[in-house]
Amino acid sequence: MPLDANQHSEQHIDQAKSEAFAEQMLSMLNQGALSLMISIGHKTRLFDTLSNMAPSTSEQIANSTGLNERYVREWLAAMVTGHIIEYDPAKGTYRLPPEHAMWLTRDAGMQNMAFQMQYIVMLAKVHEQIVDCFSNGGGVPYASFPDFQSIMAEESLHVMDNSLLQVILPLVAGLEERLRAGIDVADIGCGSGHALNIMAQAFPRSRFAGYDFSQEGINAAQAESRQLDLSNTHFEARDVSSLEIQDHYDFMTAFDSIHDQARPAKVLKAIERALRPGGNFLMLDIRASSRLEENMKHPLGPFLYTVSCNHCMTVSLADDGAGLGTMWGEQLASQMLHEAGFTQVEVKHVKGDIANSYYIASKST
Repeated sequence: MPLDANQHSEQHIDQAKSEAFAEQMLSMLNQGALSLMISIGHKTRLFDTLSNMAPSTSEQIANSTGLNERYVREWLAAMVTGHIIEYDPAKGTYRLPPEHAMWLTRDAGMQNMAFQMQYIVMLAKVHEQIVDCFSNGGGVPYASFPDFQSIMAEESLHVMDNSLLQVILPLVAGLEERLRAGIDVADIGCGSGHALNIMAQAFPRSRFAGYDFSQEGINAAQAESRQLDLSNTHFEARDVSSLEIQDHYDFMTAFDSIHDQARPAKVLKAIERALRPGGNFLMLDIRASSRLEENMKHPLGPFLYTVSCNHCMTVSLADDGAGLGTMWGEQLASQMLHEAGFTQVEVKHVKGDIANSYYIASKST
């Protein structure tokens, strides 16, 4: 007599494996909840304040931050039970260890993991729309992510201030000398324009143009350029897939902006066409393989695939686009650069940077 489904399942259950997975899920529930609270700690500058305070009570912390004590106390409880902040029950004081502060404060720069938690909060706002896409297809448009520009602008501030001139640009042989002499440069998907303004300030003899379809981003870029009193920048809101410019730029960049384009192949071709013969294109994009099995040990794998499904892929699909996704990977990216007409493509990595790959594509002379 055949066994029913339940009897069959019970016979083949590895109890130790099941219990271990239950523990994993319980930990995941707690960690997911903490990501929301860590984001609050970043936005309210609680971590920044605590990093400079001696062990203090919730009242003292609230007074130092100008925040409501009851909310601060409940936030602290989450941080204590999450083993992020230390608590002395005898004195009723809280302390942020310096070993933790170096990953949670604005002074941490690129290592500030509290900043990254904002992405989880942003994605949660479109949760029901994404669920609907699973049934009906399509995507969630860019307009549904009102916080995207501000979060990306903050990230650009950390990354570009610390790395652009010192690490990223030197990856292209001879580029700094050419920039000092004076060349034409364009940044595709420039967002708030911070990277371009840094270059324009550092290399006053060169001319810099930034293109992005977000008017909000372009307005921010122009405002920063005026604040820095730059005269060698130009920012324009436009669809970069229709960039009808030929043989005009000597150097072009795209910082983490190609994979979420609706028509990435068309954009890459437009970039190749806009470059002068012998020009270079520097593309910073997510460091990953195009093959899922090769991303199994990626330190940011679950996070990046989640961002892809809930932002990068869906934004592209909302515009009837390719939907490449965040993890399109080095193999596909290199293939598409060659198909766009670039004769030489080199992929470089920077020590300590687990998130990005740097593609240097050259146009034939």
